[in-house]
Amino acid sequence: MRRRPRAPAPAAAGRAGVAGGPAVTVEPKPPEPDGDPAPARVPGFDEVYRRFAPVVHGIALARVGPHDADDVTQEVFVAIHAGLARVRDAAALPGWVCAVARNTATDWLRRRARRTVPVCPAVEQVADPQPADLAGRELPERILALVRTLPDAYRETLVLRLVEGLTGPEIAERTGMTHGSLRVNLCRGMALLRPLLREEGWP
Repeated sequence: MRRRPRAPAPAAAGRAGVAGGPAVTVEPKPPEPDGDPAPARVPGFDEVYRRFAPVVHGIALARVGPHDADDVTQEVFVAIHAGLARVRDAAALPGWVCAVARNTATDWLRRRARRTVPVCPAVEQVADPQPADLAGRELPERILALVRTLPDAYRETLVLRLVEGLTGPEIAERTGMTHGSLRVNLCRGMALLRPLLREEGWP
């Protein structure tokens, strides 16, 4: 009875697998990483204020209007100063700053609603600014009044772009929005705003 031939042993690493065939080289496995990279450093308060002041002010304008926006902005940065040490990763900073601004504006509106009292018409007439006083700010305030009638998602991005003067990349970087979401919000917001501007007599 014939014996069956044995199967050939596998070629050693770096040698030909078949006589006359190409050499087979086994690459060493790269070393496993030690762990997740360390989170980016969170900047100090001065840098946070410099980077995010227009964003915070824009959110305040969009939510509480021009008369209270400065006060709300100040409250937001008081809260940011108190809580900044709890932010461990710079990547989370834009979303956290915007959340603080929105929450502060919402609280301000609640307090304002509780303390609002009717004003005598005569007082309103005295308090109204004269047309000459409005010359420098009529344009942005009229636009802002129309923008504030839009849904929140479009309102904030349009205020940051049209009133605060931030570019698209600046808005994305300082709010944590993706560039795609930002473009959608700006395009849809402008589509809603243009008919309102035409009704007001704007070209």
